[in-house]
Amino acid sequence: MRLDVHAHAFHPKIAHKVVAQLEEHYAIKPVGTGKADDLVARLDKAGLDKAVVLTAATSPDQVVPANNWAIGLKRSEPRFIPFGTVHPGYDRIEEELDRLEENGIKGLKFHADFQGYRMDDESLYRVMEMVGDRFVCMFHVGDTLPPEENPSCPKKMAALRKAFPGPVMIAAHMGGYQHWEYALEHLAGTDVFVDCSSVFDFVDDYQLGRLFNGFDREHILFGSDYPLFDAEAEIQAVSRRLGMNDSRLDELLSLAGNLFE
Repeated sequence: MRLDVHAHAFHPKIAHKVVAQLEEHYAIKPVGTGKADDLVARLDKAGLDKAVVLTAATSPDQVVPANNWAIGLKRSEPRFIPFGTVHPGYDRIEEELDRLEENGIKGLKFHADFQGYRMDDESLYRVMEMVGDRFVCMFHVGDTLPPEENPSCPKKMAALRKAFPGPVMIAAHMGGYQHWEYALEHLAGTDVFVDCSSVFDFVDDYQLGRLFNGFDREHILFGSDYPLFDAEAEIQAVSRRLGMNDSRLDELLSLAGNLFE
C-alpha cells in the first residue's frame, strides 16, 4: 500500500479558515483547498492508495468535534486513515480514547506548538500514560524558535520516546522542522519513525542527503503535509534530488502502509 502518512483534510465549513491560518503561520502558500475531495484527487495523481489524515484540537472543547470529524471520515472515505486527537486540558481523556478505539481510529496527532503545551510538560506525560500502546502517535516537532525555547524539539521527542517505549511514534518533518541538525543528533538511530513532510523546500541538497542517510531507511516515511504541499510534486522532488531509483522510491512510499495493515 502506497501511503501519504502526513496529510490534513478539514470540514468544508472551516477549511478555508484553517488554510488561511496555516499560510499565516508558516508563510507558505498552500497548494490545496484542505477539503477531502481535493486530497483524494491529489492521491490519484500521485499514484497513492491512501493518506493518513491528521487533526489536532487546539483547545479542550475542540476534542470531541475534531474526533467526530475523524470518525466520520473513517466511515465515509475509504482512502483515508484518520487520526484522532486529545488535549491535556480535556477532562475525559480515557473515555475519549476508548471511543476512538471502538470506532476503529488507529492513531493520534499531537501538536504541542498549536495545542499550547510543551512536549516535556507533565500534562503530556500523563496523557501518554493513558494512551499506552493502543495508537500510532504522530508528533509535530520543531519550528523557528531555538530548540530549547520551542514547545517541541528533537531532544524533547527523544526523551518522550525513552519514557514511553510502547507505542509506534512518528516525528514529523524528518524529526524536527527547522531543527534538522538536532534531529540527527537526538533521533537518528532510534526506533522513532520520521516523515519527510515540509522538508524539501527548506533544505539544500547536501542537508537533504544528510537527513536521508542519517536515519535508517526503514524508519523514513513519505508525507506531503497537504494542503501545504502536493504529494505528486513531493514525490518528484525526492526522486530527483536524491536520485532514487523506482525500487527505492516504492519502498519509501510503501513503508508506512505496514504500520496500518
